[in-house]
Amino acid sequence: IGGSLAKLVYFSREANSSSIGGRLNFLKFETDKIDTCIGFMRKLKADHQQLNGSRPGELCVMATGGGAFKYYDRITETLGVEVIREDEMECLIIGLDFFITEIPTEVFTYSEDSPMEFVPCPTQPASIYPYLLVNIGSGVSMIKVSGPRQFERIGGTSLGGGTLWGLLSLLTGARNFDDMLKLAEKGDNSTVDLLVGDIYGTAYNKIGLKSTHIASSFGKVYKMKRAAESDAEDGCNGDYKRHEEEEHVEGSSELPHGPGTFRPEDISRSLLYAVSNNIGQIAYLHAEKHNLPHIYFGGSFIGGHSQTMNTLSYAIRFWSKGSKQAYFLRHEGYLGAVGAFLKRQPMNWGRRNSFETQVRSGV
Repeated sequence: IGGSLAKLVYFSREANSSSIGGRLNFLKFETDKIDTCIGFMRKLKADHQQLNGSRPGELCVMATGGGAFKYYDRITETLGVEVIREDEMECLIIGLDFFITEIPTEVFTYSEDSPMEFVPCPTQPASIYPYLLVNIGSGVSMIKVSGPRQFERIGGTSLGGGTLWGLLSLLTGARNFDDMLKLAEKGDNSTVDLLVGDIYGTAYNKIGLKSTHIASSFGKVYKMKRAAESDAEDGCNGDYKRHEEEEHVEGSSELPHGPGTFRPEDISRSLLYAVSNNIGQIAYLHAEKHNLPHIYFGGSFIGGHSQTMNTLSYAIRFWSKGSKQAYFLRHEGYLGAVGAFLKRQPMNWGRRNSFETQVRSGV
């Protein structure tokens, strides 16, 4: 249960199956609507008891994240079951290790030319270490993982998903994170960002910058907004306006702009790029400093969104000059929840090849 989202993972058996196996199911709720989440958990409890005939004391809730402490009493009182709270960082690592080593078609790389290129499960699980986990939630934590349950938080940034969510709720009409990502998909950041091409008129090839590379996020807004305000205050045909235009030098950067209009879609895309680029660069610097060959991105900020993954991948490739690769997960927002779930399982529990012979719908 994080600052923005609560992630829920629960086990269910296959319908009409005599197997002791089943599947993991994944749901998320806004933390502000935690009572809706708890209500769903209460229904799961009732279904569990009806199917298995278990006594209430045999069922427990494994919980992690700040909300596991903040809402502990509310969950306990509503469900009437034991709530076991686990360390958040440890759960993140246990969950990620499980996904990397046990679940086929889970880890993938991303680029515009080759979206979702899946990475095979390692034949030797120990070979995945060391690696960097960049967990992007409301804020960002960067965790060096040296071995099973051997980890250290080596950095982070407060500019994360909560930053994007908060600013876009002020700047656009979007009411939730998914709506903001949908806006970004339709946006054109060049209307608000100052690009290398806007400064040089072309690419700056000597230092490897394309003409479309962002030189300054939101760098065009100030002048466009100032021009629009001047039009409104002075009147398009006023004497002061004409006097101001006569003083302009042709070709200078101070030529009057048209009225500034900023679409929510363009603002969303620009801010998404700004936050993602910042996270990607910081992630690369930490990986370089600590000699970590693999960089995994997790957290609900990514949300399977192509622009986010492409931006993070590009940032890692650009800053590392192609020597490092960004890795993503199909269930990137559920690492901590899965880790907490696994804390209740026997040792060596897993389903390395489960999806190769099972129907994957509903996961």
